[in-house]
Amino acid sequence: MFIIDTLLLSPIYGTIWVARQVQQAMEQEEEAEPEQITAQLSELYMMLETGRLTETEFDAQEKDLLDRLDRIQEQHHHSGKTGR
Repeated sequence: MFIIDTLLLSPIYGTIWVARQVQQAMEQEEEAEPEQITAQLSELYMMLETGRLTETEFDAQEKDLLDRLDRIQEQHHHSGKTGR
């Protein structure tokens, strides 16, 4: 009887496994996002220093990145997660 139950429920077990893998991948990506934003900010500073960006372009892009970083930090604060 247990073998039949396992066979009948295997599609559900597979779906649950896939959902857990997707959730885990999303969490890993979410955890890496602040580091990615910091790297993008460093690149922006370099582009400004080398003249590849104007001050106006830099300011707009920097604001967007800092806003994203603030939102992430707020989400972590509200969800009880702590930063590194």
